[in-house]
Amino acid sequence: MDCGKSFTQESDLEIHRRIHTGEKPHRCSDCGMSFNRLNNLKLHQHIHTGEKPHRCSDCGMSFTRLSNLKRHQHIHTGEKPFQCSDCGSSFNRLGHLQQHGRIHTGEKPYHCSYCGMSFNSQSILKRHQRIHTGQKPYDCSECGKSFNQLNTLNAHQRIHTGEKPHQCVECGRSFNKLSNLNTHQRIHTGEKPYQCLDCGKSFNQQNALNIHQRIHTGEKPHRCSDCGSSFNRLGHLQQHGRIHTGEKPYYCSDCERSFSQLSSLRKHQHIHTGEKPYCCSDCKRGFSQLSILRKHQRIHTGEKQYCCSKCEKSFRHSSTFKKHKCGNRDQRSN
Repeated sequence: MDCGKSFTQESDLEIHRRIHTGEKPHRCSDCGMSFNRLNNLKLHQHIHTGEKPHRCSDCGMSFTRLSNLKRHQHIHTGEKPFQCSDCGSSFNRLGHLQQHGRIHTGEKPYHCSYCGMSFNSQSILKRHQRIHTGQKPYDCSECGKSFNQLNTLNAHQRIHTGEKPHQCVECGRSFNKLSNLNTHQRIHTGEKPYQCLDCGKSFNQQNALNIHQRIHTGEKPHRCSDCGSSFNRLGHLQQHGRIHTGEKPYYCSDCERSFSQLSSLRKHQHIHTGEKPYCCSDCKRGFSQLSILRKHQRIHTGEKQYCCSKCEKSFRHSSTFKKHKCGNRDQRSN
């Protein structure tokens, strides 16, 4: 009567009318929730009883509703009956098709009550709102750390299991996060999608760009609590901190010398391996350290970068410059 819809049976019409009247005569005795249909109440009661009468013959999983079982079985059959009329993509759930359709329409019907941001799916909205509420419902059973997203917990748990399911097809390296694999693959493709607007330099990671931009801004957010020195990278602060602690965590397996920096250890190990990875382009001579190569190259370029401000004499090496004494300097010191 309210919407003009017709029914073959009086009972169906009566049930339908409850949509308009809001009547819900079927009440759950366990939690008090009410329903406009008896079968909806029965389905709901499975939550309290734990009953899952609909069982998958392929994997043994059980479900409270037949519709959920049928939807689940699409995983085994590979069936994707819901097709997008815009691009032809297929989905095994109607909800997934509807969500996908919003890519084409641009519709974002789910609004955040905290900041006003809009989303094309309710699940993404709920995930987003945890930023505002601080809710972290997913706990790691190994270390107790909490996360606001299930996929973040799953990725974290691979630290404990050692699992690295994401493998690079180019070099075979494996990663515990898909995002880490995607970043790694840019080494092979040469892709550098993050560009600095100040100097035009490009980077393969957003955080690398963020760190680089501190060169232009002068920002040094990482401060040493011992001496007040500031650094633009956390790694540089940690490295600096070893001056105060005396920590040398990098050990040489050949002679057991220890170093405060990994780069210093690697440089030192060239003594044992005889490796000289830095080659002079002029005479092809090899060197174990980049700094030694640069010093050597001054022979070819004639560069003398250390200049005495008194007598204007120039030197290739700082050691020679420090030993230098000129008449002006001697007279001044007297």
